[in-house]
Amino acid sequence: MSGEAPRFRIGQIELFEAPVRLRMPFRFGVVTLTHCQQVWVRVHIEGAGGLQGTGAAAELLSPKWFDKNPALSNEQNLDQLRDVLHLAAQAYTADQAMDRGDTAFGHFARHHDAHQRTAAARGHNPLLASYGPALIDRAVLDALCRATGLSFYTVMRRNLAGIGGTHPAFGAFDFNTFLAALTPAPTLAARHTVGLADPISAKDVTEPLHDGLPQTLQQVIARYGHRHFKLKLSGQVDADLQRLHAIGRVLDRSEEHYQVTLDGNEQFADAATLTALAQGLRAAPALKQLADSVLFVEQPFHRAIALQPDRPAPDVGWPLLIDESDGTLEAFEQARALGWRGVSSKTCKGLYKSVLNGARCEAWNTQCHKPGQFFLSGEDLTLQPGLGLQQDLALVSLLGITHVERNGHHYVDGMRGRPAAEQQAFAQAHPDLYEQVVAPDGQTLTRVCIQGGRMAIASLACPGFASTVLPDFSAMQTLAPPADLPDTPPLPWPP
Repeated sequence: MSGEAPRFRIGQIELFEAPVRLRMPFRFGVVTLTHCQQVWVRVHIEGAGGLQGTGAAAELLSPKWFDKNPALSNEQNLDQLRDVLHLAAQAYTADQAMDRGDTAFGHFARHHDAHQRTAAARGHNPLLASYGPALIDRAVLDALCRATGLSFYTVMRRNLAGIGGTHPAFGAFDFNTFLAALTPAPTLAARHTVGLADPISAKDVTEPLHDGLPQTLQQVIARYGHRHFKLKLSGQVDADLQRLHAIGRVLDRSEEHYQVTLDGNEQFADAATLTALAQGLRAAPALKQLADSVLFVEQPFHRAIALQPDRPAPDVGWPLLIDESDGTLEAFEQARALGWRGVSSKTCKGLYKSVLNGARCEAWNTQCHKPGQFFLSGEDLTLQPGLGLQQDLALVSLLGITHVERNGHHYVDGMRGRPAAEQQAFAQAHPDLYEQVVAPDGQTLTRVCIQGGRMAIASLACPGFASTVLPDFSAMQTLAPPADLPDTPPLPWPP
């Protein structure tokens, strides 16, 4: 087909959810998860010339990351996420009568600013508000890929989504040229997350799982061969250093080089506390190899203070990366002005934001003649096997990120809980990424396959957004809106 981005109407958006039970607790920041919900979006599009298709996207409903207000319960956090999903669905389907419709990116651009205002009026912060459009935009793009019979990589490299100046934040870049030069890789390194409650060695295990999967960090390395690790920090310097000693003893046993990132999860009170941790880490002889292997520190400070104009990023010897502070399309520019150098790519924050930040990194690195000075990092919000995992992996690969945090496969036992036929369909369609195994309880499960610390993802270059398969929607329940969700759609954009 031609290089012109197709225009279409969004005819229907459906929202679903189903429970997910973790095989082991995952502690990050102020919360320890043992169970949660996964949400799916299904979208149908219709355009000129008989163009029509159905696409989908998936993500966890995860509490205490988008909004960490301790006064809110986990269930209230989940209702916030349900709320912004319904608000976005209302907005994207409110203009079905448009004569020509819009491009995939055009639908995002038309509604982004008004959706943020509407969500803010309901007390939702920008990061939380982005969750709704982030899922719908991926489902819309999946529908476009399926309608045209093209892969996500082809649609993006030809810019058939129409990314460009229809939103002011994107107007400074030539996305046709930027996207055409991107080259996805057939494999990615998996960066293993070590949560604050994770056992490091056998002596830390109080309740063995006996489910055939690794439980301790030692077992994880033996099973998957990881050489990249993400280490969660609590912001308590002495406790963090003690735990880093235990982790370092395990990592240093291998003769192979490893790399780590440190995730503060907004838990550090101030720059002095972070500096004390960095100094303590470098001063300990037993931690020398670990300290030398640190790539960056992720979001050490709370989003309320991290990007204040009078708070430059402290120099701790490692680059600093924003994650929770990345709530708006302008956040990375604000962070750069304060000395931050990196930003996370997460599909739950929006694929178009990741593409925008990728273009910024290329432009800024060209300006300063320092490749890698500004960078994107692939991070994970416990994405599950299937659409959520595959779409994020494809986006990360397209943007040239070489290793990505992956933790969903560790805290949840593959696709357990999903119908057997669905599990088999994904495993057959993407045999490089998944394997089917018989668990100790006799169930045949589809699990993520990681060998030598890497995931093979060549099969994601298929018609559709990184998946030839759609999930079994009949095995889900409809995502009900909170009781007080208004019936009125957001204000039209532009204002």
